[in-house]
Amino acid sequence: MSCRKQLEVRSEDRIPHKWSVPLREETFDSFISKGNPTVSRVFGVGSLFSPFLFGKFFDPSDAFPLWEFDSDVLLSSLRESHQCTVDWSETDKEYVVKAELPGQGKHNVQVSVENGNVVEVSGQWKQESDARDWRSGHWWELGYARRLELPENADWRKIEAYINDDTFLEMRIPKSTTVNSGSPQRNNVAA
Repeated sequence: MSCRKQLEVRSEDRIPHKWSVPLREETFDSFISKGNPTVSRVFGVGSLFSPFLFGKFFDPSDAFPLWEFDSDVLLSSLRESHQCTVDWSETDKEYVVKAELPGQGKHNVQVSVENGNVVEVSGQWKQESDARDWRSGHWWELGYARRLELPENADWRKIEAYINDDTFLEMRIPKSTTVNSGSPQRNNVAA
């Protein structure tokens, strides 16, 4: 029997110190080379949280314009090798992301929308007794993140997120009937 749990999608303004330390390629190489199997599951090939998911290194705490790319093309080599645990698609009515969540971090996954134009999936894969905010330092040592730019026609106020069978994340992002109807005003400053 399948179990489906809806997650709260929070709306928040950018927290100034959140993701303030970028994950650099040399740091990631050193971190993953330690051979920790949990780290490999969280950030490994084909994971939504892998810095190499899009073919070259890209810090997952930086926003990525996911829906500008066709998943069949971008993920073709990962699908051929059966290493892909993420997929995204678009219909006439919505954008959809499906991804396997990291083992120990699946129970504390958070989905939030920043300023109406970036959706973020994050959580901790390693529990620390220290009460400090794990997002403000070397966040990859304790958690995972993926930030995605929302398309102009996304209705961020109606995003739904679910965890299926305690393992798979499914996010559904409805399209607005009019462009920018669900987005906050964006300031255009002339140079």
